[in-house]
Amino acid sequence: MPSIQVSIIRFVDEHQPGFVEAEFADANGNLHTLVDKVPVFSLEDLWSDSVYPQPGFARCEVLARSQDSQGRKLARVTIAKPDSLESMRGLSEFVVLESQISE
Repeated sequence: MPSIQVSIIRFVDEHQPGFVEAEFADANGNLHTLVDKVPVFSLEDLWSDSVYPQPGFARCEVLARSQDSQGRKLARVTIAKPDSLESMRGLSEFVVLESQISE
């Protein structure tokens, strides 16, 4: 399953499992913030006393691939599938650099 590379920047809630805040920048440099359970973003056992930031991922579905006028390889992705994620602004579709996606 493809995923977008994210940075887990902080722990936000100690309910079991804990909740963390993660962020990534889209192809235009806009920062997007996601909040969900630790296992959604990491295989590590992160908690409030863990050191942040931590590398993470947000699983996604690639909807289309393209190239911009600068020759950058882009991917339009949705994070609504498979984990029903959306950003703090309610967005679930993004255009990111293809290099930000792990297969």
